[in-house]
Amino acid sequence: MSSRREFLRNLGLVTAGVTLAPSLDVFAAKKDWFQISLAEWSLHKKLFKGDLKNIDFPEYTAKNFGIYGVEYVNQFFKDKAKDMTYLKDLNNRAKDNGVKNVLIMVDGEGSLGDRDEAKRKQAVENHYKWIDAANFLGCHAIRVNAAGEGTKEEVKDQVVKSLATLADYGKKGKISVVVENHGGISSHGDWLSDVLKTVGKKNCGSLPDFGNFYEYDRYKGVAELMPYAKGVSAKSHDFDANGNDTKVDFGKMMEIVKNAGYKGYVGIEYEGSNISEDEGIKLTKTLLERFK
Repeated sequence: MSSRREFLRNLGLVTAGVTLAPSLDVFAAKKDWFQISLAEWSLHKKLFKGDLKNIDFPEYTAKNFGIYGVEYVNQFFKDKAKDMTYLKDLNNRAKDNGVKNVLIMVDGEGSLGDRDEAKRKQAVENHYKWIDAANFLGCHAIRVNAAGEGTKEEVKDQVVKSLATLADYGKKGKISVVVENHGGISSHGDWLSDVLKTVGKKNCGSLPDFGNFYEYDRYKGVAELMPYAKGVSAKSHDFDANGNDTKVDFGKMMEIVKNAGYKGYVGIEYEGSNISEDEGIKLTKTLLERFK
């Protein structure tokens, strides 16, 4: 009898397992195809005023917006690239708040397309410390600019050499070098995609920005850059009564991004002026969440 009871009890457990397992699959959470991060530039007014410090950016992002990926801007900790005490503290603060350090946007370190060879090489070397800092912080990339003087071909030749060198340096620490369409010739999707194709290195790619197209069709430009994308910058400005950006069709942009097979972080970069930075970030997050 004891064996019979044990058999029936075990049979009941097995049966329950069989009937319950499908229900767990049905209610399993759907995995989002992209994650939302926050570009530090979204808070540049607050940072420049001193109301927020770079060291507090990860905690501020997590607690105020429920965003757990951050994209730093180097000018807000310009003198700290080699300060291991500072970087360790920054890393710990991110980890304590469950925040992932995604990338560092690098500006002001010289022109990677400079026609003066000595200046170009110096600019490349100036970026090394930010690759090292990104590695220490656990980022996957640094964002650089493709700027220079001369014809399209002349700038391309110089930028290609610089990006190739930086990509080789970054490879050791598994850091990618990504280029944003950031004005000038770099805001022409066909030119920048050709540059990246010519570099031809797996850890050298693009950071398509929805907003930085001035004399070029933004949707065409993003489509041209997506095959090389290792990040996406969702720039926003103003919003209508329905929560849509008034300058960029986010639905169309996110369809381009998704159709390219992209899976990764989409960074909020709010640049509007009619509402507060915090409110602009929240509205952009709500807008992006429609497309998950």
